[in-house]
Amino acid sequence: MEYHDRVLKCADCAAEFVFTSGEQSFYADKGFKNEPKRCKPCKTMRARDSGAGANSASSQGALRTETQATCSQCGKSTTVPFRPTQGRPVYCRDCFQHRRGMAASVGAG
Repeated sequence: MEYHDRVLKCADCAAEFVFTSGEQSFYADKGFKNEPKRCKPCKTMRARDSGAGANSASSQGALRTETQATCSQCGKSTTVPFRPTQGRPVYCRDCFQHRRGMAASVGAG
């Protein structure tokens, strides 16, 4: 299919922006059904304000949430960078690394 650059209007600031033929091709390859609603500056602002994506948040210096927890293996008090899910084990750094090393050695054999 042949694509041509199209001018769209931003849903946030009402500025016009170009939806390039390359972007249209990319959207089609990825199976995206909707065309973009926002210009790049508004999209960037929205992502920054909502903290979308771990990579974008960490690259902008956002602080991670630390939660106090007790290691399920050794019982040591630790902090983890996520909110633990009830019924799932939580490990301190040492126990987590140890378990990861054991899993790698089992998978290699």
